[in-house]
Amino acid sequence: MSELVLIDRPAEGVMLITLNRPEARNALSMALREEATATIRAAGADESVGAIVLTGKGAAFSAGVDLKELGAPGGPPKPSARGSEDLAAAIVGCPVPVIAAVNGLAITGGFELALACDIILASSDARFADTHARVGILPLWGLTQRLPRLIGMSRAKQLSFSGNFCDAETAERWGLVNQVFAPDQLVAEAVTLAATIASNDRRAVRNLKRVYDSGALVTMQEGLAVERAIAKEHMTAVRPEDIAARRAAVQARNREQAGS
Repeated sequence: MSELVLIDRPAEGVMLITLNRPEARNALSMALREEATATIRAAGADESVGAIVLTGKGAAFSAGVDLKELGAPGGPPKPSARGSEDLAAAIVGCPVPVIAAVNGLAITGGFELALACDIILASSDARFADTHARVGILPLWGLTQRLPRLIGMSRAKQLSFSGNFCDAETAERWGLVNQVFAPDQLVAEAVTLAATIASNDRRAVRNLKRVYDSGALVTMQEGLAVERAIAKEHMTAVRPEDIAARRAAVQARNREQAGS
């Protein structure tokens, strides 16, 4: 591995993954996409990882696909080129929750990476933009499907057709991001949330993600059937003593929070 992706383990069960091309606003070169894809997939296969935080080094989360690379002689990379679609797919397909900690600019492909994550937290400095139309290209990583499901079709079209920026406050009000934090608190808050997720039953969290993601692709009736099927599968491996132990842990945590 090069230094294009930084990996840290800031809390038990948490992996912090940082895109590390700050001099290029973390533009998604083929090399960066390949390395980040491999990192996400390895984290998802690591039983010691219960949640992932994805962020960017410097002033940007990611400025999107590297336009210098895209406009190089020989034409743009084909959609099937190695690394061109794998990163967003790796995030979506990751069996453990991925939290985007959007520290600054999230533009076009960078915006799509944030949308691929399960939860989006943002710095007050964060700004989102879909500039596909300005560049003359179209989304390949799911923006046209995920964005309207979060903020509504009209607002999604407004962002895509105009290419204008959406600030963090507006993004929170529209439901694009879960919460906004001060820049110096963002990653710590994301890690705290990730650690809370990782402290839960890992198998239950993974199966909850399966239910949510699978159910989002079908009708309500089909989604209820998906929920029942996965819950039935999940419960075959749950022992009464495991539930009793978890119940005691939940009660202790509730008492601790009530006293704080």
